[in-house]
Amino acid sequence: MIKHALITAAILFPLAACATGGEKEIPVEQRIANAAPAVSITARAETAPVGTDKADAADDPAIWHNVAKPAASLIIGTDKKAGIYVYGLDGAARSFLPAGAINNIDLRDGVIVNGKPSILVAASDRTDRAQAKLALFTLDPASAALTHIATLPAGTGEAYGFCMGRTGGALHAVIIIKPGKILDMTLDVSGALPTITATRVMTNTTLSEGCVIDDRTGLLYVSEEDAAIWRFDLSQVQPAPVRFATVDGKMLVADSEGLALAPMGADGGYLIASSQGDNAYTLYHLPSGKPAGRFRITPGKVDGTSDTDGIELAIGDFGPGYPGGLFVAQDGDNSPDAQNFKLLAWDDIKAAVGIE
Repeated sequence: MIKHALITAAILFPLAACATGGEKEIPVEQRIANAAPAVSITARAETAPVGTDKADAADDPAIWHNVAKPAASLIIGTDKKAGIYVYGLDGAARSFLPAGAINNIDLRDGVIVNGKPSILVAASDRTDRAQAKLALFTLDPASAALTHIATLPAGTGEAYGFCMGRTGGALHAVIIIKPGKILDMTLDVSGALPTITATRVMTNTTLSEGCVIDDRTGLLYVSEEDAAIWRFDLSQVQPAPVRFATVDGKMLVADSEGLALAPMGADGGYLIASSQGDNAYTLYHLPSGKPAGRFRITPGKVDGTSDTDGIELAIGDFGPGYPGGLFVAQDGDNSPDAQNFKLLAWDDIKAAVGIE
């Protein structure tokens, strides 16, 4: 295991979104003024609010892309106090599954589940704060209904971040246990009884949550909220952390949380990070990590976003409403309603930021 204490000590920055050790919290207006400029983009739609009102409840989205009928694609979003919603591209809730304190969520299509090709949905389950668990579901695209198939133990501690990916023929399930224990596990759901096997453990020094796996390259990206985005090569027996981006108060403002990928070619494209501390989103070139631009979601047809936790992006054909692809961002303040998710077109983001 490799700790980041020596690395992160050199870049400690006054926390943007929270204060510790008696430090005074920096007002959001000052964080925005101190940060690098961000262009404004408006969302094309929003989801219905989650059911838990007057609380930090909506958390993390995932996207199922219906390649055959793009407009029938679905969005899965967690209410971390109650369960999981499935939304249509119009933002209407198609189903809700009570599932307890589900936090971060991800999915993969075409996974063999109990002998059948399925849409596998998996999430970190923090209902028991002392024992981390992984909750598994299948998604029926016709009814937009989720079916719970198993909940598997994933170690001691509170389950927090989660992402899933296919690398080297294996299905990886990565759970981050507070504050920064990163468990990489191999998941097998092909038989009647799903199994999970611990593969390796990595460790960040401080609180970490957002993560994403690039299936093309076998690289895992993890956001250590007040320090950096780290990259781990899952092809290695015990991958060492490689700094991909720094939480510097300029390009990326603490808390850095949600991560999403826009894959292009063999290893190119962009990684997008939620710069939660200044209500923005930062794009980085892949594989270099060079900043590619920043944007904010501002009021338009629907309201803008603030305090975004989870984000997701799927590029491709999503019908005329979302040219280029679909970007989904959790909105931490959807007043007067409960929190929800905002929906943007990838082409709108590219045009505003000035990227191809």
